[in-house]
Amino acid sequence: MKTLCILGSTGSIGTQALDVARAHSLPVVALAAGTNAALLEEQIRAHHPKLAALADETAARDLRVRVADTDTKVLSGDEGILACAACGADTVLNAIVGVAGLAPTLCAIAAGSEIALANKETLVAGGTLVTDAAAAMDVKILPVDSEHSAIFQALQGAPNTHSVQRLLLTASGGPFFGYTKAQLESVSVADALQHPNWAMGAKITVDSASMFNKALELIEAVRLFDIPPERIDVVVHRQSILHSAVEFADHSVIGQLGVPDMRIPIQYALLYPQRVPCPAPRLDLTAYGTLTFEDPDDETFPAIHLARHAVALGGLATAAFNGANEQANALFRAGDIHFLRIAQLVEDALGAYLHEINTQSGYTIADVLNTDVWARRFVSLAARKG
Repeated sequence: MKTLCILGSTGSIGTQALDVARAHSLPVVALAAGTNAALLEEQIRAHHPKLAALADETAARDLRVRVADTDTKVLSGDEGILACAACGADTVLNAIVGVAGLAPTLCAIAAGSEIALANKETLVAGGTLVTDAAAAMDVKILPVDSEHSAIFQALQGAPNTHSVQRLLLTASGGPFFGYTKAQLESVSVADALQHPNWAMGAKITVDSASMFNKALELIEAVRLFDIPPERIDVVVHRQSILHSAVEFADHSVIGQLGVPDMRIPIQYALLYPQRVPCPAPRLDLTAYGTLTFEDPDDETFPAIHLARHAVALGGLATAAFNGANEQANALFRAGDIHFLRIAQLVEDALGAYLHEINTQSGYTIADVLNTDVWARRFVSLAARKG
């Protein structure tokens, strides 16, 4: 029975991971979140972890009072999150949003814990820093994103990566699929948050609307599966039933299908390699009737093209790409820029990266985080200039 640590436990992925833990009586030894003391209190009382942490110091003080009658030790700040990550759980599920998830992932790897990774920014920004650390510790990184989980499942039994012709990464297209640039000029934050298939946090939902979520997933797939970006195709599949697929050298295509419910890939990562009943609904293909597949509109939504460019640049370019997108996404959600500016600001940041950031290899976590800070500052200044 694997012991679990869940980072980002009060978010969408974290709460669904606890659904899976509850369904299979998996022991939870540590929980960490950002600011939601009330929900974390409920989770502590339901799962009785030894450790809990909130990044916000004030919220952590509140939580200590709330759970003073329990045996759970409450920590705070970045140090508290890292302590949970290093607790020695068999599996650490990282569902922290953004580049903030990088240090906890590295910390968990150093402690020898298996990683169930829902924080794609860890691999996008950290790159070989993460994969090399995992290899050195002989630690598995098991994908939680539905697309990467589908590819991982399709690859089971493949003799080697030489047998893989290409990866087919599916995308829902988000709420704006089929829109023209002229139509996108006037979309609102509320419009962008209306995802057709998935219930997710605000940042990832806006990323889906802009196609930056798929761009980040393309970079993550390069890192996870050691496949060059030119062998990864993105296909728009509006129903989100085929979660991704692998084409092999003999042109056989193997994919994974299921209802759009994150508990399926979460459970596969937490219980791998076991397959047991899941709390998610069963798939009824006749209820859908028709499954459709289309090419993405890279001219209107250039995020995927920009991701390929960032990988080609090498070094810390994908860290700059990620930081620029995180900041532009936040500015859009705050109402400071319009939707189409997100991609333009990321493209401008990649152009500036060539002149201002020189590290190509052998970088450290400090280099990654400094590049992230640089990219965010660049985007903020560029947004103010208009």
